[in-house]
Amino acid sequence: VQLQASGGGLVQAGDSLNVSCAASGRRVVNYGVGWFRQAPGKEREFVGLVSGNGAYTGFADSVKGRFTISRDNARDAAKSTVFLQMSGLKPEDTAIYYCAVPERPREIPGRLQNQYGYWGQGTLVTVSS
Repeated sequence: VQLQASGGGLVQAGDSLNVSCAASGRRVVNYGVGWFRQAPGKEREFVGLVSGNGAYTGFADSVKGRFTISRDNARDAAKSTVFLQMSGLKPEDTAIYYCAVPERPREIPGRLQNQYGYWGQGTLVTVSS
């Protein structure tokens, strides 16, 4: 599975921003996708997840109600684009955002980093006050 995150940028507090993760690989639509972030000087943390079919999402308390996740699965099951839609951004949301999938197909992935085997390269989101 290959993952590529994009769409990061510099925004002001209160703004909205969408970042996306392009996933490709055999049966990639059978993989739930997780989003994580790492702020400067901090450990990487869980942000949210979406199931393989897009019907289920889960979020960290810090972003619940402000962030949503959706996905668009290709018909050939080998491509999927996952969207992390962020609103009401705060300076503390500044981080590099990563998408990830488990090593094996799993409809609903977990919230722990060690449950993921493939990671994208990350996209930087900077929120100014």
